[in-house]
Amino acid sequence: MGTRRGAADRSAQNGRVREAVTSARRIVVKIGSSSLTTATGGLDDARVDALVDTLGGLAASGREVVLVSSGAIAAGLAPLRLPRRPRDLATQQAAASVGQGLLIGRYAAAFARHGRTVGQVLLTVDDVTRRAHYRNAYRTLRKLLDLHAVPIVNENDTVATEEIRFGDNDRLAALVAALVDADLLVLLSDVDALWTGDPARPGSTRITEVHGEGDLAGVDVGGAGRAGSP
Repeated sequence: MGTRRGAADRSAQNGRVREAVTSARRIVVKIGSSSLTTATGGLDDARVDALVDTLGGLAASGREVVLVSSGAIAAGLAPLRLPRRPRDLATQQAAASVGQGLLIGRYAAAFARHGRTVGQVLLTVDDVTRRAHYRNAYRTLRKLLDLHAVPIVNENDTVATEEIRFGDNDRLAALVAALVDADLLVLLSDVDALWTGDPARPGSTRITEVHGEGDLAGVDVGGAGRAGSP
């Protein structure tokens, strides 16, 4: 009896989650560099187009979509003839400076096929933690959505330092979701689930459900992956 009741409770909960997801009107989607790039590190046009086709369809259905996108550093590698992602901050910033324009241009062309204009919003930690900056960031994002544009958000890597960086665009996406009062936050990743640690390391286990902070006890929070966030 207990097993059947537990299964029924899980089914009911899944139904509520599914309803909340499908009925969301304002959605923040985050995608990481590893999900946008080729094996050699450059932007993968097919992946960009697949993402934009999905988001363009959501926008066409009347939903408000904000995209938090990594990939600026990856996009800047080839033009600067860098064979791999640099480790030092100055070269990362240079790659981001070159790649950010290429990335937003790629998104602009892809969304134009769906009749959508994009707006670039580059944020620092101050922009979402200090009250005056927070209001400015909100007004910009809100106006872009009101004008039926798709905000493309990334960290302003060209000026951020190690001490004031978000560290990971997952964090940036969560702050942006709170900033715009989103109904749904979707984190797209090349990792298949939430794990207690690096899935490649022995002893890491998969977490199937999170109901509260207690379910996250013992989780080892690591840094950015090999592709990095920006």
